[in-house]
Amino acid sequence: MRIVIIGQGNVGTNLYEGFRRKGADVEMISSRTLEGLPDTADIYVYAVRDNALQEIIDRVHVQARAFHLHTSGTIPISVFGDDKPHAGILYPFQSFSKSHILDDLSQVPFLIEARGIDDIAAVYSVALILSSCVIEASQKDRERLHLAGVFVNNFSNQMYSIAADILRGTAIPFQILLPLIDETAAKVHSLSPRDAQTGPARRGDTRVMEHHLSLLNDDKLKQLYTLLSDRIQQQNQ
Repeated sequence: MRIVIIGQGNVGTNLYEGFRRKGADVEMISSRTLEGLPDTADIYVYAVRDNALQEIIDRVHVQARAFHLHTSGTIPISVFGDDKPHAGILYPFQSFSKSHILDDLSQVPFLIEARGIDDIAAVYSVALILSSCVIEASQKDRERLHLAGVFVNNFSNQMYSIAADILRGTAIPFQILLPLIDETAAKVHSLSPRDAQTGPARRGDTRVMEHHLSLLNDDKLKQLYTLLSDRIQQQNQ
């Protein structure tokens, strides 16, 4: 089985390394130029930005028996036209960075979809090369999962950035927050997020919350603090 990864970004690089470590016949090419794109590979994996996916798919012309997979959590399978009859989705639910290649993808959930039973089996076999956690999921379910992922990953990381800004100018390094970050993440392995919630909003400690607001000079951050605190209080009424 010959696999071509189209895209050399965060996702593409991690998938390439994952396949390579498993001994797969895999290569990675630039999605911008498609230079060196072979037309006889068995699997083409499009690991590109959502807003570029359709244009790149339309530029790829290879043998009809080839299988085409994209890695998006939000783009439907219909992005593949009639010229690509064997197509599906291989969506890895994880945060990837080129500067931090994951050593092991075996526990990364891969959400898959295809047009028929035979194609689903084919996508499943490809996903199993990388991970033991492979789940067939509809477009609707993947979209909801992607949204949930934005909250737990992208938004939480933005909170880390805000925390770093708050500490800037003090003698306290951001690293002092790492044990707290780790413990907060570890709790939801055994507790529901609601049961794991702590802090002044959970306790209804308005005095502490008002003091925190007085320390913030940014009106948008004050609004964000208030909205999140209100949400926590409403959940625990």
